[in-house]
Amino acid sequence: MTEPVGTADAPQAGSTADFGREAPFMLDCGVELGPFTLAYQTYGRLNADKSNAILVCHALTGDQFVAETHPVTGKPGWWSLMVGPGLALDTDRYFVICINVLGGCMGTTGPKSINPASGEPWALDLPVITLGDMVRAQKLLIDHLGIDKLFCVTGGSMGGMQVLQWAASYPEKVFAAIPIATAARHTAQNIAFHEVGRQAIMADLDWCGGRYLAEGRNPDRGLAVARMTAHITYLSEPALHRKFGRRLQDRKGLTFGFDADFQVESYLRHQGASFVQRFDANSYLYITRAMDYFDLAEEFGGKLANAFRSTPVRFCVISFSSDWLFPTAENRDVVHALNAAAADVSFVEIESDAGHDAFLLDEPEFRDTLCGFLNGCAEHRGLSFP
Repeated sequence: MTEPVGTADAPQAGSTADFGREAPFMLDCGVELGPFTLAYQTYGRLNADKSNAILVCHALTGDQFVAETHPVTGKPGWWSLMVGPGLALDTDRYFVICINVLGGCMGTTGPKSINPASGEPWALDLPVITLGDMVRAQKLLIDHLGIDKLFCVTGGSMGGMQVLQWAASYPEKVFAAIPIATAARHTAQNIAFHEVGRQAIMADLDWCGGRYLAEGRNPDRGLAVARMTAHITYLSEPALHRKFGRRLQDRKGLTFGFDADFQVESYLRHQGASFVQRFDANSYLYITRAMDYFDLAEEFGGKLANAFRSTPVRFCVISFSSDWLFPTAENRDVVHALNAAAADVSFVEIESDAGHDAFLLDEPEFRDTLCGFLNGCAEHRGLSFP
């Protein structure tokens, strides 16, 4: 187990912590899990009273490598535009933590991890995981790090769902929450897109009923199609038109065949091919199912406002105008529930034609909103910096 003792600009590579040995971890499905491992990265330094910690929750295909070169792809961290010295989540001021979710494939226990009972990868023998399970596991790690109360929890998409779950389950452990481009439940349309992806994976002959690792195979084609389908939902039509239009890919005319004639086809094929190098197909099944099961109101008697009744948490809800995967209306539903619960909440819709992925891009208004809200919360709390 590696402890985080960081400098202001260096991550703690390969940090892990094990849980569930003494007392197995009860999952929402009613099955006990233990032991299990959580992999995480930290950036910056904790201040003296451990009050400057920000938990960043990653999205479906993200991981803990939020702000440094990814060890598999060699690309910058998925939120390197926001996390670092002098950036919105300033690691000269804040101690930033990102945890690979339960069911993931970058060091946290997931379907490709070894099942201690069999000595083989868990595959589909791993119990189904929920967003609630992910957040309860994260809470174990935050407690392990000796952090009594997080200054802020933030994240986009599935990360935003985790933020809402944190605020509902542990309001006394969170000072501020910034859910971004998210919703309090997964819609039928989003469940439908996930099901197409899962079926693509399971239809691949190399999936082997989920036991492809034991067979020395990998359902790359199915996983690539799942990624291609999902990636379309992350973009807007204006963004696709601006980036590709109907331009041809390295040719002067149509081939009258089924190769990638258009740039957008080539782009999607590249997205699929690169994705299979870093992500596990069974993890994709588990994590998409966790998102599908998410319905925060259902946990609180069918009324979302009940999830935030008497909450002390300060909220800033952020949406993007062209996001059709988690549209502004769904973010406003969260705001209305917070208003009904008399919570302290701000709401900003960012004008952008980039679609759902706008929260990962260089959007100045988004960056300014994050900075302004965090600075205001830090001043209100009288936060000291290392």
